[in-house]
Amino acid sequence: MLTGDALTSQIIGLAIEVHRYLGPGLLESAYEQCLSYELSEARIPHERQVALAVAYKDTRIDMALRADMVVSNEVLVELKAVERLLPVHEAQVLTYLRLTSYRVGLLMNFNAMRLKDGLRRYVM
Repeated sequence: MLTGDALTSQIIGLAIEVHRYLGPGLLESAYEQCLSYELSEARIPHERQVALAVAYKDTRIDMALRADMVVSNEVLVELKAVERLLPVHEAQVLTYLRLTSYRVGLLMNFNAMRLKDGLRRYVM
């Protein structure tokens, strides 16, 4: 089972494969389904549209957040298909990481001409 840098490298490689094949211009959901397919083919466990609980004051709030994907119960992945990444997109991932037990996050903008230009990795 992959962990750490090897896992994020594998996820990024599979996302680049999806982007090379499909190119920019589709809805986020298309990229999500295709990345899920690639992760399944690579036998990397993952979940889509994961409801996340948040500790708010002294209360656990279930389904307060929804991550696009969680891979190997380690990496939170947020997918976008926007003209360009904005500070609010980065804030979303950083807040998700801060409020959950996940320590690694990937933000991917599939609408970039080259996926690597729309890719951000965060470690808490």
